[in-house]
Amino acid sequence: MSRRRLGIGLFFVVTALVAGALAWLAWDRYQGFAHGPLSGIDEGETLVVERGDSFLRVLEKLREAGVTDGHRTEWQLLARRLDAGGRLQVGEYELEPGMSASELLVKMREGRVIRHRFTIVEGWNIRELRAALAQASPLLQETPGMDDAALMAALDRTGTHPEGRFLPETYLYTRGDSDLDLLARAADALDATLQEAWDNRADGLPLETPEEALILASIIEKETGLASERERIAGVFSRRLQRGMRLQTDPTVIYGMGSRFDGNIRRRDLQADTPYNTYTRDGLPPTPIAMPGAAAIRAATRPADGDELYFVAIGDGSGAHVFSRTYSEHQSAVREYVRRYRQRFGQGARGE
Repeated sequence: MSRRRLGIGLFFVVTALVAGALAWLAWDRYQGFAHGPLSGIDEGETLVVERGDSFLRVLEKLREAGVTDGHRTEWQLLARRLDAGGRLQVGEYELEPGMSASELLVKMREGRVIRHRFTIVEGWNIRELRAALAQASPLLQETPGMDDAALMAALDRTGTHPEGRFLPETYLYTRGDSDLDLLARAADALDATLQEAWDNRADGLPLETPEEALILASIIEKETGLASERERIAGVFSRRLQRGMRLQTDPTVIYGMGSRFDGNIRRRDLQADTPYNTYTRDGLPPTPIAMPGAAAIRAATRPADGDELYFVAIGDGSGAHVFSRTYSEHQSAVREYVRRYRQRFGQGARGE
């Protein structure tokens, strides 16, 4: 073989080796990019994919978030391999320290967006609920300019009083959802829970409609210090209604006082007549007085059996009550409550 031919052969061999080495290095770099941890991600960093964002716009947002790994071509090749390029779903995504480019693209392809939580607390009234919604982020705010009537109209519930109409529980939502969206879900959940409880109600209830059950449930919610006492308290109220006795429950009086309530309820407040004063008026108040939870709604429709007609707080800070069958027993329990209260706080107190 001539030197010329040998030189040409060596050139091609070397060229092939170099090309192979470069290809291997490129592949190794690509694999490191695709499966290695992305750099520049801080704890709590997020990426928002908005409607209309192109794949290249998403890459720009990643750069803005501090992710510098990978060239545009590498991202495009990886997206094509993962069938993700044209399938990134709208939403907010958590950029987790240590995640790879492949994990991020699969997350966006499958729409595994961040889900935020908002909890409606049992016993909240509508003012407390709306105040908490106004502080929820990133929930879109559509309702701050609406009064209660406009709010209910926006929920297709024109003429419905808003109190007690939203089921207390924790709701998940995503960026882009609004306070109105969340309230609509909570209202539907309340309707379903109330209807189920009403369909399974006990025989002989002194209640004519699901609405009355909701009103009673709201009172039970506000009177309950311990979950174990719900059905028992419901039983007391049910028997009082059956016998034509007034409910005489402080939370209804407080609700009727509205902004005038300063944390104390006085004897003159019990004597001041309002539509919600169950010391001066028979039967149930005209609307719920709070947001009752599912357990309180079930208790209102399936109260405990018994013959107790009164209850008063023990006064030891436990939230428990003393239940009595007769008024004389109740008065004795009230005196004991006052004694404990004065021992703890050194003040006067009034029994329920």
